[in-house]
Amino acid sequence: MKTITGTMDASGLKVALVVSRFNDLFTRNLVEGAKDCLVQTGASEDAIDVVWVPGSFELPNAAKELAESGRYQALIGLGVVIEGATDHASIITHTVAQKLMDLSLQYRMPIIDGVVGAKTMEQAMERCGAKQGNRGWSCALVAIEMASLTRRLQDRS
Repeated sequence: MKTITGTMDASGLKVALVVSRFNDLFTRNLVEGAKDCLVQTGASEDAIDVVWVPGSFELPNAAKELAESGRYQALIGLGVVIEGATDHASIITHTVAQKLMDLSLQYRMPIIDGVVGAKTMEQAMERCGAKQGNRGWSCALVAIEMASLTRRLQDRS
């Protein structure tokens, strides 16, 4: 039996962060968390691009353009959607997650969903760098491991 795993080494990895400008009080923290993780695991700051879009709903559109460019080994979509009085937040988070996964499968590369769904501003802050860690950091770890694993699996084909 052979076991195949990814690594946590971001050396040589080219990554784009696609980030929602809406709720940028929070998304800027997500960007910093992701960049810190990538650099601490070996990525060059020059190998990290940050693309800002108006809101989380626009993340898949920009991710598609970036995936088609062939310049990246991983993409990370970052946004914060805070629940209101309607189902709008739930619809946005579910739709974006599905579209990012569809793109990931279509382009055979990791496209990580880093959209934080929160019930309150306090909960959003906790998930963007306070009590419960930083979702940007954890998404960067997933991107690094999946980029490595994807490369290994494709090399076996």
